[in-house]
Amino acid sequence: MLAPSRDTDVDAPFWRANPAAAAALLIAIVGAATIAGAWFFELVLKLRPCPLCLEQRVPYYIGIPLALTVTFAAWRGLPRALVIGGLIALAGLMLWGVYLGVFHAGVEWKFWPGTPECSGAATFGPAGGLRERLQDIVVVRCDEAAWRFLGISLAGYNAVISAALAVAALAGAKAAYSR
Repeated sequence: MLAPSRDTDVDAPFWRANPAAAAALLIAIVGAATIAGAWFFELVLKLRPCPLCLEQRVPYYIGIPLALTVTFAAWRGLPRALVIGGLIALAGLMLWGVYLGVFHAGVEWKFWPGTPECSGAATFGPAGGLRERLQDIVVVRCDEAAWRFLGISLAGYNAVISAALAVAALAGAKAAYSR
């Protein structure tokens, strides 16, 4: 059973009493903070995201609710296989995030080309009203980092955060398996 039982030390911290629930909760909290940071850069600092930036958010949009569900399942003592499977799914999502972050950082450093959506090419549609549409087009390229800190772009930081969350998910799954 994953939930604290009567014979467990009631004074034990949450993460020791139920490491699987703690790992899932950590993923939910850090994932939500990461998305909040992305929205801060977009909405407050007005750094418009490129298509790859938006794609890097998808693992978090899926992972945060899944992590909360796994937290609840682990805390309530639902079947161990369900908790372990959820944590492994979270690890897979975060590894997908690592891939997306590394790919995007590589595009920014010109190690490889980006996707066609990242080239800055725009589709203008029919000729009628072309001038008005041209005035509204904002091109956000994927191969130009909008912001860097210590030489690392937001895509690079996302890769690091995603990797840490994947490790946390796998550690939580291992702890759940060992109990």
